[in-house]
Amino acid sequence: MAKAEKIDRGFLGKMLRLTLLAPDMVEAILNGSQSIELGITRLMGPFPNRWDEQRAVIVACRP
Repeated sequence: MAKAEKIDRGFLGKMLRLTLLAPDMVEAILNGSQSIELGITRLMGPFPNRWDEQRAVIVACRP
């Protein structure tokens, strides 16, 4: 897929991981209402696959 799209495999892998985000988190990102903790830097790092765990991690990151 990366070759067909002429992009780096690592980048493709990171982007494909975003398909695992909880639907409410995706919706918040798309409508611009996501929390500050849900920025691109956080999303490029590791995050749990389970949606409830994703939400818990994001909440735990809040100051």
